[in-house]
Amino acid sequence: MNIIVRENYYEMSKHAAGMIAELIRSKPDCVIGFATGGTPIGTYKELIRMHKEEGLDFSEVKTFNLDEYLGVGIDLSKPYNLDQSYARFMHEELFKHINVRKENIHIPDGLTKDPEEYCKLYEDEIKKAGGIDLQILGIGGDGHWAFNEPGSSFTSRTRVEALAQQTLDDNYEAFYKKAGISREQMPRYAITMGIATILEARTIIMLANGSKKADIVAKALKGPVTTDVTASAIQLYKGKATVILDKEAAAKL
Repeated sequence: MNIIVRENYYEMSKHAAGMIAELIRSKPDCVIGFATGGTPIGTYKELIRMHKEEGLDFSEVKTFNLDEYLGVGIDLSKPYNLDQSYARFMHEELFKHINVRKENIHIPDGLTKDPEEYCKLYEDEIKKAGGIDLQILGIGGDGHWAFNEPGSSFTSRTRVEALAQQTLDDNYEAFYKKAGISREQMPRYAITMGIATILEARTIIMLANGSKKADIVAKALKGPVTTDVTASAIQLYKGKATVILDKEAAAKL
């Protein structure tokens, strides 16, 4: 595991984007696993800049997102703040600004009528694409990856997961409260890639910033490997893992 500490959020985002761009340039048809949330937005902004100013070409790239709320789907007719789907997030924050092909974008379908069968199909799609070359990850306040809440098995695959209270609280403050959406209207379940699915990626980049993440980052990277902190699975990872932090998030290491 390679831990890289940068001075601030901008510098860590720029470094992460540079690593992603290096992969795309060396393997134009690579498969990238994308994450949602506030942390990767800076990285996505830098990728957009590189596409527009440096010609970074996404036309052959295939993408797979980690997760989506169950019962939610993209609705481009709604204002951004009223459509809290992760599909809408990715569209607004990255995909509509680059030349990725629509047919190469894969995001879990929160509106599926048969979630259990759909989760199996999502796993199959990843395999058909040749597996994920690079998986981008954040880390939740309780140490979760994607929506793999505390207690999730390290052998877990793409599935429906009930959201923990801290995840609901964090997401409410980050997204729903700003949109004027009540806690009662928030989805309580999500489709998420499992820990085993994530660990099969050939390369992992985990991002974290801010003092609020310092304690949980230290637990994930240096504490015991435990399903109570699902991101601690990074210590079991057999591929190339790079953790990119700003100074505040790295303060407890």
